[in-house]
Amino acid sequence: MTAVAERPWVGLRQRAIGTYVHVLLSEPTVAAAAAGLVAGELDALDRACSRFRADSELVALATATGPVRVSPVLAGALDAALRVAEETDGLVQPTLGRALRAAGYDRTLAELPADGPAAVRLPMRPDLWRDIVADGREVTLPPGTELDLGATAKAWAADRIAEGVAALGTGVLVNLGGDISVAGASPEGGWSVEIRDRPDGGTVVQTIEIDTGGLATSSTTARTWRRGGRVLHHILDPRTGAPVPPAWACVSVAAAGCLAANAASTAAVVLGPDAVDWLTARGLPACLLRPTGEVVRLCGWPEP
Repeated sequence: MTAVAERPWVGLRQRAIGTYVHVLLSEPTVAAAAAGLVAGELDALDRACSRFRADSELVALATATGPVRVSPVLAGALDAALRVAEETDGLVQPTLGRALRAAGYDRTLAELPADGPAAVRLPMRPDLWRDIVADGREVTLPPGTELDLGATAKAWAADRIAEGVAALGTGVLVNLGGDISVAGASPEGGWSVEIRDRPDGGTVVQTIEIDTGGLATSSTTARTWRRGGRVLHHILDPRTGAPVPPAWACVSVAAAGCLAANAASTAAVVLGPDAVDWLTARGLPACLLRPTGEVVRLCGWPEP
């Protein structure tokens, strides 16, 4: 997703944590301080939560035996992931690291080969996340567990960064690869956001305005790779360990915060056709795009 505003603003753009980062500010005088805060938060997130850095805490945790004392960033990101797992009854959960690696997503997308051997589907325990012991900063994983926080850590960080930047005295929109969080005073009419069928570009589905909370889009057409001649994507069904059948090309959800929006959009992709009833029961405004191009709008999501 991309975002613009109707009045003067300052935009900070960079690439980090394997995606693009776009921050909009309504108060230009805090741009330097905001840029420093954003860079520091993203560096700390990458060092704590990356599956693709040999020196990350997440990688070290996978090989540890017994309790490990982790940084406040990893502790916070894991706490967020476990809360989302509880709220979605395990539809979105953090124990899919081994399954993603077996499916071929074992390095950054830029480093993946054009194709490779057929993906392996591992036996799954959908409730494995319940065996994670997280007591403050002390974490104990079930033996053999590899965490993947990709479903929640960006959204959690977007909320955290937006709150921190707003405290500098500005309205702010933080966009981490399609996970958007808004804080502080928004421009008149709100921030204008393009909903696209994939976070890194693609086709514009609709443009909407937001002035509070969070917005997230989950897509089965982004973060794809080939194994055994088949195109695979990064959203796995924790009940099977395989990429979910693409009932939806993408799902966008608005919620009180980016973490809640991302949890709902990811759960909706996993649920497939059942997502409409699930989102409606929770009263979450959502826009769902079928692979055919048909758009389904729910719970007050605006018409074009």
